[in-house]
Amino acid sequence: MTTTQKQPEQHAFEADVSRLLHMMVHSVYSDKDVFLRELISNAADACEKLRYEAIARPELAGSGWSPQILVTLDEVAPLLVVEDNGIGMSRNDLIDALGTIARSGTRAFMERIEAAKGGERAELIGQFGVGFYSSFMVAGKVDVISRLAGSEDAWKWSSDGKGSYDVVAIDLADAPTRGTRVVLHLLEDAKKYTTKWAVEKIIRDQSGHVPVPIKLIEKLGAEPTQITDGAALWTKPKGEVSKQDYDDFYHNVSGQYDEPLTNVHFHAEGRHEYTTLAFIPGSQPFDLFDPDRQGRMKLYVKRVFITDDAELLPRYLRFVRGVVDTPDLPLNISREMIQESPVLSSIRKGVASRILSALEKMAEGEPETFTKFWDLFGTIVKEGIYEDYERREQLLKLARFRTTASSEATRTLAEYVGAMKEGQSAIYYITGSSVEQLNSSPHLEGFRAKGIEVLLLTDQVDSFWPTNARDFDGKPFRSVTQGQSDLDAIPSNKDSDDNKPSISADVTAFIEFARGVLGEEVADVRVSQRLTESSVCLVAPDDGLDRQLEKILQGAGRLQAASKPILEINAQSELVQNIASVADHAFREDAVRLLLDEARILDGDKPGDPRAFAGRQARLFSRAIGQH
Repeated sequence: MTTTQKQPEQHAFEADVSRLLHMMVHSVYSDKDVFLRELISNAADACEKLRYEAIARPELAGSGWSPQILVTLDEVAPLLVVEDNGIGMSRNDLIDALGTIARSGTRAFMERIEAAKGGERAELIGQFGVGFYSSFMVAGKVDVISRLAGSEDAWKWSSDGKGSYDVVAIDLADAPTRGTRVVLHLLEDAKKYTTKWAVEKIIRDQSGHVPVPIKLIEKLGAEPTQITDGAALWTKPKGEVSKQDYDDFYHNVSGQYDEPLTNVHFHAEGRHEYTTLAFIPGSQPFDLFDPDRQGRMKLYVKRVFITDDAELLPRYLRFVRGVVDTPDLPLNISREMIQESPVLSSIRKGVASRILSALEKMAEGEPETFTKFWDLFGTIVKEGIYEDYERREQLLKLARFRTTASSEATRTLAEYVGAMKEGQSAIYYITGSSVEQLNSSPHLEGFRAKGIEVLLLTDQVDSFWPTNARDFDGKPFRSVTQGQSDLDAIPSNKDSDDNKPSISADVTAFIEFARGVLGEEVADVRVSQRLTESSVCLVAPDDGLDRQLEKILQGAGRLQAASKPILEINAQSELVQNIASVADHAFREDAVRLLLDEARILDGDKPGDPRAFAGRQARLFSRAIGQH
């Protein structure tokens, strides 16, 4: 087939690609070697896709096909070529894959990579899967020549990375039999990538464990030299795998350059047979909190890559990277059927259990490493307390919390329960946006006075999981901002007086007056057990939602109207007692509404009516001035 008369089609890059290319070309990276890792990773993926597709259509691969990646160097040109004999790409594939970024979270990625420093940028490129564009860090022009397996057409994509690219049909004689050839026309300062020693070292260090053999041709006309054998690391016994091997494989499978905190490598037999090699990363993936994000564990069947979309772990372990390989699924299983497979369901449970067991061992034997893990991923793991009833107790034992007694450190729930006060029957907690904000909350005053420890919960998920967890070791979770505090049942510290102070008739009458003034604005006005210094606070009714949870649900549009709060008044407050002694009806009414607004402000809200609040405050100032 002759196509020499075909005219190239010129296309403009999608805006996000242009922005990314600009960063690649004009930014200074500490490690430009990342481009070769990314091209080899793409080539390996193409080979694995063909291996999968050839199960149903053997003719795509042909007889005797063996996956291979070939790296060719040309010092004279200078060129670096990465070629695979994988699935290949059609014209539309080239345009879709290389002209656009068809993936959610693009904006977040762009903002993160622009803010990142050199080493972190290289890591982010791999995480996001846009590594092809890193070629333009070392090349002034890139040609991609590809032939889709089973197709009679071949295509060439070309670009200098400056805003546009060309696509043109080419003769089959100028293309691979199948697969893709990426040709980098190297920049003057990138000629080191045509030397055998430099390229071979990069391949061994960064791509030594991709599951496809890699060969190197050091100059035109030379014989290929095998650099890696494509052996699957996870099939080897643990005793034959070094830490460096594990780390290199992690870098390949995760697209991250950090050092993993630990790995979980095991072979299971019995009801189902499978091998797992999973890693706990040493840093957070940039899109960890993306609500659409799924896990990135890869599923293999008899060493044939099937998909990286299967939910091989519960969502609260979505930070884990690695592979699961099983002979117990058919090779031709459709991706749609994977999630419904009872075999995979059983494997999923087994893998999750082993990972949680590894975390338990880490917590016991390597507490400093576990602290780092919890700082990185504790917020995500706590999603499991809310979602996973079966493992809830196990997750609660793993969880770590800042408390009013822990200072900068964290505590386990077992430590909390072991330190509970005589007469204390519940695990108390308070939720909010920061430890500093929570520590200053008036709701804690009575608990501090009696030496009762309170969990300080600052992650958004902390407002949800206590509603499902209910209890730990038989002790229910209770919010200090909800319902009666039941502090009277707990003895005070030895140097404190447990006798309840009397409430004056004036204060009792004032609280009754406040009920009448506020009417339907609040559920009740009552004397507080939890306040020792502040004059007022707002609490949720016993049968209502926690105050912070209610705010989150309202902000998300999942709650039409908030429940009416209860206004608690500190009957021993000097301010309250002085107000209660004043007979002036107008003053008392202003004081009641100002106390309610004060409670709202202490709760992180605004006054109910800012203009009316300012007016009452002005009248109060005027009265004070007039008295002097």
